[in-house]
This record gives sequence, structure tokens and C-alpha cells, in this order.
Amino acid sequence: MSLHLTGITLTYPDGDGRLTALDRVTLEVPRGSLTAVVGPSGSGKSSLLAVAATLITPDAGSVAVDGADTGGMSRGELADLRRRRIGIVFQQPNLLPSLTAAEQLQAMAHIDGRSPRAARERALDLLGAVGLADRADRRPHQLSGGQRQRVNIARALMNDPGVLLVDEPTSALDHERGAAVVGLITRLTRERDTATVLVTHDHAHLAAADRVAEMRDGHLSVSVPAR
Repeated sequence: MSLHLTGITLTYPDGDGRLTALDRVTLEVPRGSLTAVVGPSGSGKSSLLAVAATLITPDAGSVAVDGADTGGMSRGELADLRRRRIGIVFQQPNLLPSLTAAEQLQAMAHIDGRSPRAARERALDLLGAVGLADRADRRPHQLSGGQRQRVNIARALMNDPGVLLVDEPTSALDHERGAAVVGLITRLTRERDTATVLVTHDHAHLAAADRVAEMRDGHLSVSVPAR
């Protein structure tokens, strides 16, 4: 089991009291599977993703990433875990304008200490996997919105993570390009054997998921979509 959240409770200060964002949430995501998370604005989707990414420590409960319990880890250990085992795809690609598509990925490998040649080979392999082999030397302004998001996805996979967390990747894309990006994430989940969590507002994408987790008022319910 690559991602396992058990009994997660998360609260935030709210005036004189506290607001409960996640209320005893449990979620298991096996490797090679995709779980889509849906729910209205303010339901706790972003908080769930932040806890899964170890960016926020919950008030109660445990998070295990790729078999490693994160509960007793230091800040440095958590940063190392995120770098090596967790890939995060944000809503906006946030690519560096001066770097080519391949260099965006190579920068991730440089942080992890890979040799330049190995980093280049890995970057080109992943760009090929997302259909951008012929765009490796293009800079962000030379790419479409959908292509930039594909670079974003490839970058998240650069260090071969066991867990892939994807936050609203289609929010800035039209339906056709959005469907293509979700199809790509689904395919890479199988091929790269990642435990993938996809937060989405578009219910049209749910058919691609192995499980659908619906957030409402901090509570989570999981179902299997009809095929």
C-alpha cells in the first residue's frame, strides 16, 4: 500500500475556537491505482492533499507513504521523503521561463544529486512518455497550456515517486485538453506503478478513476465508479 491515511483529523484556528477541516479521514491508495477526490469548495480537498504530501501535520492520525510512517520524522526527513517518494502536480505548472522543457526536469534531478548525463536521459524518457519528445528544447512560452501541464506531470515523475498527488490539473484547460491530461495521468499511473490521488472539480473525469473519494464538511466517503 503506497499511501495510507488513517484517522486523520486536522483543525485550523477560527476566532475563539477551531474549524475542523478533516474529521477522522481514512484513505488507502494502492500502487498502480488512481483515486479521484471530489467535493464542493471548502470541503477539505486541499487539506487532504496537503496532509498526504506531508506539507501539513494533522492534529491526529497517521500518514504512511510508500511504506514509511511519517509520524516521527523530522523536517529534514520529511523534505527528503517528498523529494524521493512523492510527486506533486500543482494547478499551475509554474515552469521557469528561462529553462527548456528538459531542463525543467533536469533541475529536479540535480537537487537529488544525479549526474547530468543520467538526468538528461531520464528527462528525455519522461518527455517522450508524455508525448513531448519533440518539445524537449522548447521554453514555456513556446508551449501550449496543455503541453506545459504535461511538462509539469513529467517533472513530478522525475525522481520515480511511489505516490503522485495531482491538484486540479485541468482547471485552466478546455474540456478536450483536460480529458487528454487526465488520460495521460491515468496511463502513467499504470505504467509507472504510482499511487495517484487526483483532486478534480470535473465529474466527467471520474470514469477514469479506480475509486472516487467524496469530501463533504471534512468527512470522506469512498466508492467505486460504475464501468
